[in-house]
Amino acid sequence: MPNRRWICHLDMDAFYASVELLRYPELRGQPVVIGGGRRHQPERLADGTRRFATLHSYAGRGVVTTATYPARDFGVHSGMGLMKAAALCPQAVLLPVDFDEYRRHSRAFKAAVAEIAPVIEDRGIDEIYIDLTDVPGAQEAVAHDPHGGVRALAQEIRTNVLRRTGLTCSVGVTPNKLLSKIASELDKPDGLTVLTEADLATRIWPLAARKVNGIGPKAADKLLALDVHTVGDLAARPRAELIEAFGRSYGAWLHEVAHGRDDRPVVTHSDPVSSSRETTFERNLHAVRDRAELGEILTRLCTQVGLDLQRKGWRARTIGIKLRFEDFRTVTRDLTLASPTADARDIRQAAGQCLKRVELQQRLRLLGVRASGLTRAVEPLH
Repeated sequence: MPNRRWICHLDMDAFYASVELLRYPELRGQPVVIGGGRRHQPERLADGTRRFATLHSYAGRGVVTTATYPARDFGVHSGMGLMKAAALCPQAVLLPVDFDEYRRHSRAFKAAVAEIAPVIEDRGIDEIYIDLTDVPGAQEAVAHDPHGGVRALAQEIRTNVLRRTGLTCSVGVTPNKLLSKIASELDKPDGLTVLTEADLATRIWPLAARKVNGIGPKAADKLLALDVHTVGDLAARPRAELIEAFGRSYGAWLHEVAHGRDDRPVVTHSDPVSSSRETTFERNLHAVRDRAELGEILTRLCTQVGLDLQRKGWRARTIGIKLRFEDFRTVTRDLTLASPTADARDIRQAAGQCLKRVELQQRLRLLGVRASGLTRAVEPLH
């Protein structure tokens, strides 16, 4: 009889904000918002204490990257404009984003997990899937005590992450990736949830259908129109009815996930589809009056994309740009090259040609550069 699968989804708690609280422990328990560029650096005072910027004094077009849980209690959330966040929580401390530091801690927490369970699927800077099925001793422990054995293993992982990084994480452990992703959210922050199919009716079906990863806003609205509010409501609908309403592929998928079925493996390696860099301006820029500044920004983004490709050992066949105007309209343009490249000058030239194909009558709030059609060039640089 084959071993039962145990898949873990690990999600770091308020990751960027938590990393900042390691650096500024005096801010623990306070509402803290991360975002708004690099100009809001804390100021070291003569007595050794720090002076922090607050949202009350913020003016600009920046957005919230993340926030601590006390800030979230005021309704502040990722992706919200900082001006709106300031209206909700003007006393919140505002810190700049420091991706280099977040990446360093990301590598550290993943290394801590790998010391115990090495079969890991990287899902981004702050979350991973872990296959616990064949971890030495896991099956024996689980066979003796199905919930307790796997819970002890997951707790060992969480303890090692905390010991190595000083950061907490929330973990869901179930027989598949779908349920584990949901379970990791149930007891946040610093939570550990272990579920089997027997828990589906009590822990999963009462949840809003929107909680299932893969049910987006449009699908959720359509489900509400069909009087489907919860995952349990969805599970009660016949497969044929869902296929008729949503099409063969997506309708069948909805029926499967509502019943907690997911056979996707934990994938330990996958090649990237694209590499990109983008920036949102502190103020809207005009294509003519701010041409020099826009040119410098475009060159910097192309240089960063080129360095990213070179460091990882990739070359790109297609270069594209992304523009977001002051009315939030977004346009993209792509150019396929005669041969793949990782050279910043080639990327800049191609991006410039893409830019010429866009009518620049409105001011811009965002500019991005994307490299796609990636092929392996050389071994990654270390």
